[in-house]
Amino acid sequence: MIITRTPFRVSFAGGGSDLSAFYVKNGHGAVVSAAIRKYMYISIHPYFHDKIRIKYSRTEDVEDIGEIKHPIVRECLKKVKIDKGVEIASFADVPAGTGLGSSSAFTVGLLHALYAYKGKKITTEKLAREACEIEIDILKEPIGKQDQYAAAYGNVNFFKFNRDETVDILPIPLTKSLERKLEQNLCLYYIGGARDARVVLSEQKNNMNFEHKFNILKKILILTEEFRHILRKEDMAKIGDALHKEWLYKKELSSKISDDGIDRFYEDSMKYGALGGKLLGAGGGGFFLLCSENHKKIRERSNCKILPFEIDKEGTKIIFHE
Repeated sequence: MIITRTPFRVSFAGGGSDLSAFYVKNGHGAVVSAAIRKYMYISIHPYFHDKIRIKYSRTEDVEDIGEIKHPIVRECLKKVKIDKGVEIASFADVPAGTGLGSSSAFTVGLLHALYAYKGKKITTEKLAREACEIEIDILKEPIGKQDQYAAAYGNVNFFKFNRDETVDILPIPLTKSLERKLEQNLCLYYIGGARDARVVLSEQKNNMNFEHKFNILKKILILTEEFRHILRKEDMAKIGDALHKEWLYKKELSSKISDDGIDRFYEDSMKYGALGGKLLGAGGGGFFLLCSENHKKIRERSNCKILPFEIDKEGTKIIFHE
């Protein structure tokens, strides 16, 4: 049996500029993000029968890859060339659709497990790149590249997405002081709300044809490039202000990113001590990242389920192999 553990991520700045509709036309896009200590777990085990069994929110038991309903599992098996005799199961710390990049963590973690099952060592870069190929090129999901790279590499990084489809990975060094400040002052609030990232991202992608929307992403890109330098200054007020600016820009990209309830939550949070924040993921619901030097009042007033912000430093990892 093999078990992989792959982190979810929190995006600080740059979301949307990792869409090819933007970075190909603009020349590059960039994202600053952190992998967090909430994980997707994938297990793979030989199956007694000469078939494929997959367990996720449902169970599939098929004799041929083409019969698999789960698109990511189907394409990952094709990519690694495994066509029978395996049982695959997935477990997650946080449900899908909450803005933490769970779908891409699943893809990266599954590829990692499948290659290990075949006895092949694979680089982190190849894992991230092949996860992008499966989700974006083969399955035609209207998503960008940031989630796959954050899940594969872990830690806090500045990712630059180039026109030629290469990706530059620039780690942001964390002093003990900065790490402590981020983990003490950042917190994730689950504000709920069912959302389909595809719907939001499809509109955002189509909006790249409009000069006004494209120029907003250019402003976001400038802010992203500033954000990695702001982080190093360890000034939580400036970090909060940068998150606030990112959120205001992000809301302009699509009509589906925010709504009255989300706006009200953020306005109330600012009244009770938040220095800034932003909704994670495509928009429409899920987790809201808030920066504050004292979260007590916000927690009391919001009555939200919360996740502490804790940085994962390993990226996707094999945690069991026997």
